[in-house]
Amino acid sequence: MTDSGLAPLPATDRPDVAARLRDALLAASFTADGLLDLLGAPAYAALARSETVPALRATRGDKPLETLVRLFLLQQPVPYARVAAVLPVAEALEGGWLRSVAGDEVAATVDVRPYGGPDGEDWFIVSDLGCAVGGAGGIGRRDEGVVLGVGGASMTLAGITVRTPVASALDLGTGSGIQALHASSHATRVTATDVNPRALHITALTLALSGAAAADLREGSLFEPVRDDETFDLIVSNPPFVISPGARLTYRDGGMGGDDLCRSLVQQAGERLSEGGFAQFLANWQHVAGEDWQDRLRSWVPRGCDAWIVQREVQDVTQYAELWLRDAGDHRGDPAEYQARYDAWLDEFEARKVKSVGFGWITLRRTGAAEPSITVEEWPHSIEQPLGEAIRAHFDRLDYLRDHDDAALLEGHFALTAEVVQEQVGLPGAEDPEHVVLRQHRGMRRATKVDTVGAGFAGVCDGTLSAGRILDAIARLVGEDPVLLRDRTPAQIRLLVEQGFLEPARRPDTGRDGSR
Repeated sequence: MTDSGLAPLPATDRPDVAARLRDALLAASFTADGLLDLLGAPAYAALARSETVPALRATRGDKPLETLVRLFLLQQPVPYARVAAVLPVAEALEGGWLRSVAGDEVAATVDVRPYGGPDGEDWFIVSDLGCAVGGAGGIGRRDEGVVLGVGGASMTLAGITVRTPVASALDLGTGSGIQALHASSHATRVTATDVNPRALHITALTLALSGAAAADLREGSLFEPVRDDETFDLIVSNPPFVISPGARLTYRDGGMGGDDLCRSLVQQAGERLSEGGFAQFLANWQHVAGEDWQDRLRSWVPRGCDAWIVQREVQDVTQYAELWLRDAGDHRGDPAEYQARYDAWLDEFEARKVKSVGFGWITLRRTGAAEPSITVEEWPHSIEQPLGEAIRAHFDRLDYLRDHDDAALLEGHFALTAEVVQEQVGLPGAEDPEHVVLRQHRGMRRATKVDTVGAGFAGVCDGTLSAGRILDAIARLVGEDPVLLRDRTPAQIRLLVEQGFLEPARRPDTGRDGSR
């Protein structure tokens, strides 16, 4: 399978060759840990910045791992005999993983990058030559149809995805196959789609070389390849979300006006989800003059779905245009052409009254609740990855709060979550703090201001006493009417549970959680 201007790819109908190649790579420690040991931290970090000189210097010997780094990561021709000492070179040539070059040397036909799985798996991500992040030259190729390797966005989505075991998973716009590869570790059946047939071919290579089960690969845009009667327990997508004038680059430009591609993706996902299933996307969205961006995103959420939408970054239209012009390397070309493309981008934003563009993630969960919950927030602060378990727990807490009115909440038992600390803010020497802050060191790493009652309540929560009994004790200590305290505190308890500072605990006397 080839595209105009792009090199032929290895064959996908020789799983035996991929298996033997994988065995040889692992035997030579061509893994994420092996690379770090060989190159050292400075050269390894430089390679991630697409600076190859330190890695070239570190691979001047003739060790098997040095040979593989030069061959697959640095795309250097290597003498046939040297490669034959490491790989089944004849089969790799026949299968298309290698090609012969002048002077009795061989070269790689694709980028192969070691990638460590979440449970210590040794995986490999295949991409077009020169297009692996951390490979030779970085993401420097901009041919139509080129397939990139693993970038920051791909790793962000992999980190936030809920990883509970499921029967079926769907990866929309699979690219080099990293999301499908992750899904293969916890989904019985994986379906991957892409409008680019070359991407599907490379995904098959990624899965085969990683020792993962083959996926059901389907060509087409968004949900087009999915049958009307199909639903999935997990849907993930790192779509071509860039808001651009036109669709010049398949891997990043959606080809729809404005943020319509991301909106369509989200709106269509609801009917494709099984009950309780999750859909998780990365997306860009427009901040339009005269519109509340949060209301804009709430309108995207399909009926029957809870949603948690987090805006991680906002750029004004000039920053945004410059980012993606530089991503394509346009700043290194003809200045007049660069200026014309910049103008076209700003013309597009001006016509749509777009002032800035937001980036973040969207998580949907199919629910049978009469009133689904939609949370849209801005959180540009640091988080702890992987975040998938924290996202799953967020929706579990939503269910708990939805099922418990204030009276039931006061009968419930709660426990302070791990690694929450209390900070008191005030003037030195003052008898009482001006305010108290609870801060998480896990997950979203939130911080929230609480009053002294809220701080005291959270500090006592260990699952032993009900919320109501704790409040009664606090009322006696501070000399407050316990009835009034019970009346005004549930809202604060709800906030602490919703944001993950407290979690429902099993009652020690019954083994049940804090429900009625």
